[in-house]
Amino acid sequence: MDKILVLDFGGQYNQLIARRVREQHVYAEIRSCQTPVEEIRKAGYSGIIFTGGPNSVYDPASPRCGREVLELGIPVLGICYGCQLMAVLEGGEVVSAGAVSEYGKAELTHTGSPLFEDVPAVSAVWMSHTDYVKTVPTGFSVTGVTPSCPAAAIADEERRLYGVQFHPEVMHTAYGKTMLRNFLFRISGCAGDWTMEDFVRASVEKYQKELAGKRVLCALSGGVDSSVAAVLLHRAVGERLTCVFVDHGLLRKDEGDLVERTFREKFEMNIVRVNAGERFLAKLAGVTEPEKKRKIIGEEFIRVFEEEAKKIGYVHVLVQGTIYPDVVESGVGEAATIKSHHNVGGLPSVIDFDEIVEPLRLLFKDEVRAAGLELGIPYELVWRQPFPGPGLAIRVLGEVTEEKLAVLRECDAIFREEVLAAGLERTTKQYFAVLTDSRTVGVMGDARTYGCTVALRAVDTDDFMTADWSRLPYDVLAKASNRITNEVRTVSRVVYDITSKPPATVEWE
Repeated sequence: MDKILVLDFGGQYNQLIARRVREQHVYAEIRSCQTPVEEIRKAGYSGIIFTGGPNSVYDPASPRCGREVLELGIPVLGICYGCQLMAVLEGGEVVSAGAVSEYGKAELTHTGSPLFEDVPAVSAVWMSHTDYVKTVPTGFSVTGVTPSCPAAAIADEERRLYGVQFHPEVMHTAYGKTMLRNFLFRISGCAGDWTMEDFVRASVEKYQKELAGKRVLCALSGGVDSSVAAVLLHRAVGERLTCVFVDHGLLRKDEGDLVERTFREKFEMNIVRVNAGERFLAKLAGVTEPEKKRKIIGEEFIRVFEEEAKKIGYVHVLVQGTIYPDVVESGVGEAATIKSHHNVGGLPSVIDFDEIVEPLRLLFKDEVRAAGLELGIPYELVWRQPFPGPGLAIRVLGEVTEEKLAVLRECDAIFREEVLAAGLERTTKQYFAVLTDSRTVGVMGDARTYGCTVALRAVDTDDFMTADWSRLPYDVLAKASNRITNEVRTVSRVVYDITSKPPATVEWE
């Protein structure tokens, strides 16, 4: 099996690069830029990709690998910071771009190269840099320019070393996928025969060995991610797995019963349901700040899991359904914190488990769904609406109360029913209602009302790293709005969120 090494220099898109490679049925793994060159040599990689990063390559403290990596005879593609590092390691010069820094869309003109096969001579690329390659190293040539960047692409064709100042992995680079395919197949000689079946098989084998003889507890929320993690680990460790489903009182309408019934009947797993709604609401009383909500919920989840583990007997391992967008938004590693996820940045500092296993940590949402189908999870469960671990607590703005939750559950159920009735459940990746903390004047039956404002949210995305708001038909929105204001008496106004990610996130908190 061909393998591509994604060498991590702290870029936020390092996992996106790996994902783009895996989309082409080539296995990719991410390793630190500090990985010893001998380990890289022995691993038998077909190609290496240097990621971007937030640092300046001329800063002595910036992350680096040794020049020996470029001497292995393995094709290398450097992206953004990775391109600059390649240039410096080979004796070139990188300087600050000053007032001509490029951010966003730019026009690339290339002069021909195996990397640009089937790419028009002029195309749109996505730039994000404050430095640039001023002096190209000996043996390299400039193969692409933009109006502001004299070395937007460089190459040493003989040694199969390529660098691009832009980001081919993002959708805004029009022919980015073509460039990556060229690197994988034309330059690195990959066959493209890796599948999600390989990921599932390798993961099961990995945990059969690593968790041999250990008792495992899976934090089951009933969402797609934790469900796939649970079934994957059940296949690996069997009866030594116990799923603990914490009903924190923040679930959607009728969801707790559905989760319990599904896993008991369809998968015959050991499952413990903990009804902890009162406990979580007591902890959240008076709390309005979103990050504090997330951290309270994250810590309380862990405490419940610890208590249940003690009832089971000594449990060595906690399994969580963490996926890559959770990791990025929680600011783990070099990434800036956007919001803490209860199973990543929301974890308390002291945890009563020997280790935490996150089998889906390297996957994006669509890859998790593919893994779920490969594991035999029913289609209707794999394609359930994504639901955040903190639940409705982050869809109730301001303080969370049982009264507010009751209102939101009804509004959310109505919206989801109307999307489903219109046959649009697969045309938008996530849709839900938010109970804002705004009250507005209305009129019902010739009388003045002063009720809640509910926001409806629907987004289209393939990875949840970026998302666009869904253009749902007006008649669907109108019917949902009419039903909500008629059936949920405390709601006097319904609005539709038309903000993309970025600048917003998918969730409101």
